[in-house]
Amino acid sequence: MSLTVIRGADCLVTMDDGRREIAGGAIAFRNGVIVAVGQGAELARLTEDADEVIDASGCVVTPGLVNTHHHLYQSLTRALPGGTNASLFGWLKCLYPVWARYRPEDVYAATRLGLAELALSGCTLSSDHLYLFPDGVTLDDTIEAAAAIGIRFHPTRGAMSVGESAGGLPPDSLVEDEAAILNDTIRVIDRFHDSRDGAMVRVGVAPCSPFSVSQGLMRDSALLARDKRVMLHTHLAEDADDVAFSLERFGCRPGQYADELGWTGPDVWHAHCVQLDAQEIALFARTRTGVAHCPGSNCRLGSGIAPLRQMVAQGVPVGLGVDGSASNDSGNLLLEARQALLLQRVSGGAGALDPRTALHIATRGGAEMLGRHDCGALVVGRRADLAIWDMADVFSLGAWDKVAALVLAPPPGARDVFVEGRAIVRGGELVRSARAEILRDAQRSLNRLMSAA
Repeated sequence: MSLTVIRGADCLVTMDDGRREIAGGAIAFRNGVIVAVGQGAELARLTEDADEVIDASGCVVTPGLVNTHHHLYQSLTRALPGGTNASLFGWLKCLYPVWARYRPEDVYAATRLGLAELALSGCTLSSDHLYLFPDGVTLDDTIEAAAAIGIRFHPTRGAMSVGESAGGLPPDSLVEDEAAILNDTIRVIDRFHDSRDGAMVRVGVAPCSPFSVSQGLMRDSALLARDKRVMLHTHLAEDADDVAFSLERFGCRPGQYADELGWTGPDVWHAHCVQLDAQEIALFARTRTGVAHCPGSNCRLGSGIAPLRQMVAQGVPVGLGVDGSASNDSGNLLLEARQALLLQRVSGGAGALDPRTALHIATRGGAEMLGRHDCGALVVGRRADLAIWDMADVFSLGAWDKVAALVLAPPPGARDVFVEGRAIVRGGELVRSARAEILRDAQRSLNRLMSAA
């Protein structure tokens, strides 16, 4: 692959171990790997030999943003009437009947729409939690959509196996046989998972939640994931109802339930964890169990304010997630970083969380929580996943500290985004897929879903 140099950045935010920020920064990459980082003068020789030189004047360059929790299929059910004023369990019961009508083409269209939104807003790596499979839907549909956008992708094979008739939350029509779940999980791992540095696809194992799968499936999923050397993901302690369900059904708090079933450790990350108590935070810190913090969704569903400040202080691995587009209802990680900062300050005072820590969580924190030590920082030898942010436009101009302004006065999207050294956004527009085609296919699926509702 050709040599590319980005130079002249007002600030290049490395997110290295010293969290260096380089004024007049430059970065060079070849074959998907960063080969040099420094000031423009230090990279002058490489610039002369470069196949492409990109001017980043007036811009801040950062590692690409990392989304650690999403339900991309939900992109077609934003602001659904009946669910806009409900808490988690009521919201789910409102949405389940619509999601039951999905077809493979709908999941593909919704995923491509959601990933386009993420890419345009500076995201280079996204996880996804697909846990319902009506009418022939498979995880393959989401992986195909990610390849069309060009984003690095961590799909997880979710599942629901305990329906209403057995005391679970989802309708019986949306649950699967547990043996079939495990067999299909093995299939998608064997077909798609890539453990190498620079992998574009890594598959995880992700039973939906303690209130929609059995204890046996939770335990078997953990054993399967460790046999296959892949990561584990689920929802945990999302709101007060979630905790009450755990206490009534299992006789313990969610953290203890997870620990007893093998769901703690550096290969596990849980979504939300709004209601973790001090003992559970200490457990997660001790076991290096990760948390995907989703502040926008937690606000939208009235779930509460997650103890992010306490988790960070104790060393719990934390990343940001936009969560499903039906519960957020947008997919912009800079807005999530801003929301995370504001919520911690509302609950803990003005010094509870600073913009640079929020940005670290949105980049390197999320990447490394997902086991991607090859991503997340602009360091020689790591993958060339990065975003260029124009800070001289209407939305951000006036900022004295442009790095802080990425969180406090964020631009609506990235100017340019690179994944594995390949451009997926240039000049604020998608490179690998046509926006008009994405919108057309999403609208077609939306029309069918609405007419059937």
